[in-house]
Amino acid sequence: NLTRWWENDLGSKMQVFEVGKDRTFSGEYHTSVSSTKKPIQPSSLTGSQHLDEDGQCTFGFTVNWKKFSDSTAVFVGQCFNGDDGKEVLHTSWLLREKVDSEPDDWKATR
Repeated sequence: NLTRWWENDLGSKMQVFEVGKDRTFSGEYHTSVSSTKKPIQPSSLTGSQHLDEDGQCTFGFTVNWKKFSDSTAVFVGQCFNGDDGKEVLHTSWLLREKVDSEPDDWKATR
């Protein structure tokens, strides 16, 4: 069940609100890291999940950092049941920052 607060190794936190019957969800991401000089603010997220019979799921969501940055991030991951019985999320992400020109495109995605 993705509905709850999650925290990663860097101290960023994510709250997933209720997952709908169509498996879509929304929430808020509170990042603890940023390359911008503006104050970090919570940002909305939207996503969807695929739930399998064993209760573990794959999922993806998008965060638009429009409140303090000219960037958007996408995350994909899977939920696992850890050795201690607690659910843990493993994710990968891409971050796209706005650049001023097409020749600078090479440095826009991390």
